[in-house]
Amino acid sequence: MTLTAVPDAHLAARFAAQTQPLMDMLHRGARRLTRSEADAEDLLQDTLLHAYTGYPHFQDGTHLKAWLFKIMYNRWVSNHRRMQCRPAEAAIDEITDRVLARSAVHMSAEAEVLSTLTDPQLTDALAKLPEGFTDVLFHAFVEGHTYAETAAIMDIPVGTVMSRVSRARRRLRDVLAPAAQRVA
Repeated sequence: MTLTAVPDAHLAARFAAQTQPLMDMLHRGARRLTRSEADAEDLLQDTLLHAYTGYPHFQDGTHLKAWLFKIMYNRWVSNHRRMQCRPAEAAIDEITDRVLARSAVHMSAEAEVLSTLTDPQLTDALAKLPEGFTDVLFHAFVEGHTYAETAAIMDIPVGTVMSRVSRARRRLRDVLAPAAQRVA
């Protein structure tokens, strides 16, 4: 396929038709990553631009939603890394202890969800899971992605997702079951 300077109207219409039903979900995902409405809109626009650029190479029959979320995540990581390389800019009179504390600690979306849990036993059990296990649980159960979508987002095989979910559930059950029996 040759790319010309004139955009293919059929390709643009097909891209718009296929991505339009996913816009609300993509926007929520962007807000979750950026934690800012304005940054979420920028990330969503950047994601769609990159997706449209690569859309001629998108293979029909593959999962569009997972593909778009993977692009979004990669764009967010790239932008996040670029911003970390730049020094923080702030007027001297605007710097407070709260601003310094907030800039020193950056929580992932998974860590933010964990911080909202009120049961300390559950929080401790989740924190003790091996690396990657809480990410899989977050994408599959909090975000509601399928195992295939979770695999695409995390760039790991579906079998690994299934295995991590199974092992994470078993570990949580083993840790939390004795506590539940004591309460009952």
